Amino acid sequence: MAAFEMIECQFIEVQRLLERPSAAFSNEKMFEADPQLFAALRGAIQILVLGAGGLGCELLKDLAMLGFENLHVIDMDTIDLSNLNRQFLFRYSDIGRPKAEIAADFVNKRVPTSHVTAHFNKIEDLGPDFYERFHIVVCGLDSISARRWINQMLISLLKYSADGKVIPESVKPLVDGGTEGFKGSARLIYPGMSACIDCTLDLYPPQIHYPLCTIAHTPRLPEHCVEFAKIMAWPEEEPFGKGVEVDGDHPDHVTWIMMKAQERADHFGIKAVTYRLTQGVIKHIIPAVASTNASIAALCSAEVLKVASNCSFTLNNWLNFNNTLGVYTFCYEQLASHQCFSCSRKTVKKVDVGHDWTLATLITYLKEEPSLQMSEPSVLLSFGGNSTKTLWMPGVSSIQKMLEGNFNKLLIELKVEQNSILEVQDKSYPFGLTFHVNFL
Repeated sequence: MAAFEMIECQFIEVQRLLERPSAAFSNEKMFEADPQLFAALRGAIQILVLGAGGLGCELLKDLAMLGFENLHVIDMDTIDLSNLNRQFLFRYSDIGRPKAEIAADFVNKRVPTSHVTAHFNKIEDLGPDFYERFHIVVCGLDSISARRWINQMLISLLKYSADGKVIPESVKPLVDGGTEGFKGSARLIYPGMSACIDCTLDLYPPQIHYPLCTIAHTPRLPEHCVEFAKIMAWPEEEPFGKGVEVDGDHPDHVTWIMMKAQERADHFGIKAVTYRLTQGVIKHIIPAVASTNASIAALCSAEVLKVASNCSFTLNNWLNFNNTLGVYTFCYEQLASHQCFSCSRKTVKKVDVGHDWTLATLITYLKEEPSLQMSEPSVLLSFGGNSTKTLWMPGVSSIQKMLEGNFNKLLIELKVEQNSILEVQDKSYPFGLTFHVNFL
């Protein structure tokens, strides 16, 4: 509550300063802001906030206190006890309820001028028509794959003139904030005009992926055992019903995976499988600090105001914040990559493979290549037209079991030849990718 009162006092002070006589005019005329601009800020501009966690809560509060009226927030998670130390819109009585709905209700009650609409969904559940309605999108996400998904969705909404240039009216600015411990960053992206998320994908820390062959046959770490229970035992046994996905915040789900991992760990003489480790592997947990969230949210909210009002130069275009041994920050311009699969408008990407490559080698490449960083790719071999052959499809236990024999086969054994076309689907991409095979 103290944070809201402080922001409210600052807001009143800004209003008072705007209403005082301007020293720039000798006739003592009162400064009058453009009424159309104020009307746009308060009513016409639709802003979408992705995520209602630590950063998302701060963003919603800041944007509401800045006077934006039409706010929407998306989050797929429910409130957990561990959230309460840094996600200040939630209370103990809210545990188990959707984050988006509780955050929206809290802000709506505290800031009468704002109207926050909650969406208890995955961002992938909502299509282009939903995202088309917003003027600015603000990210408070902890997932790189989710950032990439919304980045590509906004790029897909762009319209182009006859000479191939982006029509500015179709651009939906993306303000992206990220925090980890006492470090954070803020960036401003104009899709199709400046560097997008995928242009600078190699700057993100590498995502942890364990080789499937290691998980299935020769586990060496407790993390391997947890991954085995999560991606192989869970879909096969379906302990909580058909089609139920793993929920890292559900104690029963985490406990079941921990017990399965412990069984496998005992078989291979591996120790240190704990509940905390299991949940950490499932959720890819990183440390979060409330003060860092507040700082990055303030930077992102200021960028939203500058973009919406055009009253000041905007960030150009990436800012780093470090509060470990003091406070240090700097910004620089990230440049768009002409090789970017997302914003360069290239529909086919060449992939160089060796004659000794197996399907497992190809999938490892798709996961570890800095410019791709896929999570669980599905691979189809295209024969032209609508004719395809599925080589690999994870996530669906019956299909995965049927295709297990392909995993360690050479690509040439699977009829992949020079100039073959591979169609790849991954949850990091809202649309499929096409690869042109080139045997070295």
